[in-house]
Amino acid sequence: MLKKRGAVIVDADAIARAVTAPGGAAIEPIRAAFGQEYLTTNGALDRDRMRALAFAQPDAKARLEGIVHPLVHEAIKLETQQALEHDAVCVVYDIPLLVESGQWRHDLDRIIVVDCASQTQIQRVQQRNGLSTSAITAILEAQAPRLQRLRAADAVLCNDGITFHQLEDQVSQVWAWFGL
Repeated sequence: MLKKRGAVIVDADAIARAVTAPGGAAIEPIRAAFGQEYLTTNGALDRDRMRALAFAQPDAKARLEGIVHPLVHEAIKLETQQALEHDAVCVVYDIPLLVESGQWRHDLDRIIVVDCASQTQIQRVQQRNGLSTSAITAILEAQAPRLQRLRAADAVLCNDGITFHQLEDQVSQVWAWFGL
């Protein structure tokens, strides 16, 4: 909806998936740090195996983030530079773990949090990724609590129990409030 209004969307999760895809910039450092067994047969990061390791060994998560996050940050800077060179009206960063990272607040003009009830979030992840409720719950418990995300927001879009038109109205209000 923001893109339709002229915003350029920079998707950190898509970038992270690209750098951990076959041939991605993070693959060789991941192989060196964790071994071939953390890559799929086609050469991508084995997300399920790495997720299990990261939950079992917090230092493994930190090592993975030390590989992936700098690559994502550099790609974000490059995409932002390209957007600004093309006179983007607005650049929107879609950063799923923005609050957890702690590094982004000083780089952003405003933070919009798209919120829904925890049960809705679990149902959506199950539909999208096919993970079990217990796996999703473990992931959510490792992330910033909902209240912390809401406190970080300059604006909150409620995306639960509403129609597409109602969500569109909220986006229009935020767009206007931001002066765009």
